[in-house]
Formats: sequence, C-alpha cells, structure tokens
Amino acid sequence: MPQRLPAQSVRWAARPLVLVSAVAVVLAGCSSGGDGDGGGSDGKKSGPPAIIVQPADGGGKVPVGRKVTVHARGGSLTSVEVGSPGPGKLSGTWSKDRSVWTSTTPLAPGATYTVKVNGKAESGSALDKTASFTTEAPKNAVVGEYFPDKGTTVGVGMPVSITFNKPVQDKAAVERKLHVTASPAVDGAWSWMKDRNGRDRIDYRPENYWKPGTDITLRMDLAGVNAGGGVYGTQQRVVNFRIGDAVTSTMDVRKKTMTVARNGKTLRTLKVSSGKKGYETWNGTMVVLSKVPTIRMNSRTVRIFGQEAYDLGKVKWDVQLTPSGTYVHAAPWNAGKFGVVNGSHGCIGMSTSDARWFYEQVHLGDPVTVVHSVDTVAANNGYGDWNVDWATWQQGSALD
Repeated sequence: MPQRLPAQSVRWAARPLVLVSAVAVVLAGCSSGGDGDGGGSDGKKSGPPAIIVQPADGGGKVPVGRKVTVHARGGSLTSVEVGSPGPGKLSGTWSKDRSVWTSTTPLAPGATYTVKVNGKAESGSALDKTASFTTEAPKNAVVGEYFPDKGTTVGVGMPVSITFNKPVQDKAAVERKLHVTASPAVDGAWSWMKDRNGRDRIDYRPENYWKPGTDITLRMDLAGVNAGGGVYGTQQRVVNFRIGDAVTSTMDVRKKTMTVARNGKTLRTLKVSSGKKGYETWNGTMVVLSKVPTIRMNSRTVRIFGQEAYDLGKVKWDVQLTPSGTYVHAAPWNAGKFGVVNGSHGCIGMSTSDARWFYEQVHLGDPVTVVHSVDTVAANNGYGDWNVDWATWQQGSALD
C-alpha cells in the first residue's frame, strides 16, 4: 500500500574549497602599506620592482563594489588574467604605459577569484605573480540539493539531479556552470522541470541507461553565478559516483508478474498484484528511490479515505519507486491475488519471501518498468525521466 516518505537522500553542497598561492596584496582604495612590497599608492617611487595586486589575499571578504587593480612597480605588465570558475573572467582597461590594469566587470558575490599576472621590470627581468581573494557572500543565495551522493554506487537508471531552494530565473547561466563527464564517455543532456513542490530542478541523463561500470563526475561551478532576480550561487563542488550492475525489473499488469534481470540475464519471474481499477499502478519507468525493511503505511498520506482507508503498522521489505507513494512490498493480506488479480491501491505487492528476495536484489537507481497499465508516471514524480523521449528531453535544456 502506498505511503509518502521523505524525499530521497541528498547532501547540501559546501562552500568552495580553493587552493591558492600565499601572496601579499591589499584592498583597493586602502593604504598599500600592508602589501609587503613597500611604498604607497604611488609605488613606482619606492621599493624594488614588483607586481602589486589589489584587493588583498587574507584581508577578509571583499565587497563586490571593489575594483581589481594590478600595478607593476618599476616595470610594465604583459598579461593579466582575473577569473573565477563560476562567474568567469573579468574584463579590464590598461594605463597608457601598461603599468596598471583596472577591472571593468563587476565582482560576483560569494566567489573566489584567482589573479595571474606576467610582466617585466625596467631592467628586463621577469615579474610574475599569482594571487587570490574571495568576495562577500551573497545576501540572497540559491543552493542546489544534488543526487546521487559522492562516492556512491547506483543503478543504471539514476540521473544526475539538482533541485534548487530558490527560483532560478536565468536557467542558462546556471546550466552553463554544470558539467557531467563519464568514463567510458557517453553523450547526455540536461533538462529543466519543476519538482513536485514547485521548485526548479534540473536532471542529466544519457539517451539510454548508463552502462554498468561507468564512472561519472558532476562539477558544480556555481559560486558567484547570477541566477537572476538578485539571487547568486554559492557552490563549488565535484561529485564522483559509479554505476553498478544493470538490475532491471519489468512488471506486466496483464500477466501480474514481475521479471527481474541482472546484466541482461533473467533471475526470476515473481507473481504480483498491482493497482486495481481506479488505483492503477503508474505505467512507465520508475527508479528505486529508497529501501526500508519495515514501514507503516497509512492511506491518509496519499489521500485515500472512507471505505478504502487503511493503516498498516508493519509492512515488510519496502522499495520506494515514487514520492507519490508507489512501493514494491510484501502484502501477505493479498496472498490469494498474486498472479491472479490486481487488488492494491497502486503499489506492487507480492509474498513476503518474494518481497524480501526483490529487496535484496535492487539498489538505488535501479529502473522498474510497468507495462500495460494507464497514466504514465511524470518525469518529476521521483525519477520518471526515462518516460520522456530523447528529442523532447533535449528541448528541456535552457541552452541553444
């Protein structure tokens, strides 16, 4: 019997961790006495040749209203590159003698910028410097809950999924900073949708299921990205996970059977009972969201009342397929119905021994496909992504 459970396991991505060279720099507009190179704002007049970068590393969070200035004391600048993985590179202007570079692109909040400078002293010797600084956190931040988690092994049907805690108005800006790579390589695509709570969500999947043994990396370069409406990203994250065996299950509503295969080889065909008329089990492909050995199932959680109401205190071997309440589970009260008649309220029930066996075979991300039923499960009802044809899926991207 169905019951809504908490959303699948997610992790809040942390602030970016960036390794930088220790450098001595000062805040633009402040006294440069702390830059370690000697001299004030007119640094050409004193001290040995040096490159001075403002604002400073180690000087606290930098307000986004600051400009970045790079000054070659006793020399000239050859190249200046200032950028962050999220918001990208800054543009700038040069002084006539190319001794000073000043940024013209506004800084993004909550981003770590790296400054790489090459120049030469008046004597001809090389001047090089690498510095970094971090801007103040945004007052209005958007954070993405991602799944699957780092270091996990999941089934061939698991998409990469990110759900945001605030509306994303500039979806293209955010999508440009999300990257998925796979080994062995496979083409895939992002597609936007609303989750069941109305939040913006973006999923990534290939045209067909992942191949077993594929290693996947998600890179989120969202720190400082303008998501629109005054909302900025804060995350700099790398998430690695692996695809396990291809455990696929097909439930035939007409035959009232569930066939389970691993890597293309059929393991068993189980007798089941699915949703009766008016409570039909979703048609199409769902993906295992969670597993619990025992759960209470109360019909009120899925808005079933009256004569059809139920409250089952200890339902065994529960495999969740949708947040709307679809499970595969033991249903000993329907013992005479397995393989004979569909008599549930939408779940897939089977004997206790078969349910335990199924529970032990499947893992998070394994696809379960229902055929010959009605009303195909929606893409946002769990991971119903595979019910969207490939051309339509690609159209869900915010990029041209």
